[in-house]
Amino acid sequence: MEVYPGWSFTHEPIVLHRIADFGLERNPMDVSGMQKALPKNIERPDTIDPGVLQVLDYAYRTQRDIEIKIDQPEFTSLCPISGLPDFGRIVIHYKPNDMIVELRSLKYYLLQYRSVGIFYEQVVNRILEDLVSFVRPKSMEVEGTFTPRGGITTTVRVEYTDKGK
Repeated sequence: MEVYPGWSFTHEPIVLHRIADFGLERNPMDVSGMQKALPKNIERPDTIDPGVLQVLDYAYRTQRDIEIKIDQPEFTSLCPISGLPDFGRIVIHYKPNDMIVELRSLKYYLLQYRSVGIFYEQVVNRILEDLVSFVRPKSMEVEGTFTPRGGITTTVRVEYTDKGK
């Protein structure tokens, strides 16, 4: 006797029997092959082009250190499992070495994530890696605070320090 039509109760988690509703054909707990199993119309993280980032010379580099804080309160990406939008705030703190990031280019860079299926932890690590490769700062921290889904707020923070500076 089926209690809920279309749902079967076995030793497997119930979600495995409904995952096809999201266009997935895999166990949602196995993230190893995530990039192959994205729902339709969701872009992969490798479509993000860090080449849109531009840098400017930091004119006071020989006179003083500064700390720059950039706050993007309207960050969006997509859940790679469900395809639903994830909303959050990305805050970037860094001490420049010779260069600073040009803000318009950073805005266009971050907008690329809107159609990308990516986990929170991947988002902050990817942003940090891309920015560090262009800006080459003395130190940098990227923090993502993502709005509650199911009553859970998630904050992920990652940092970089140039050991030679």
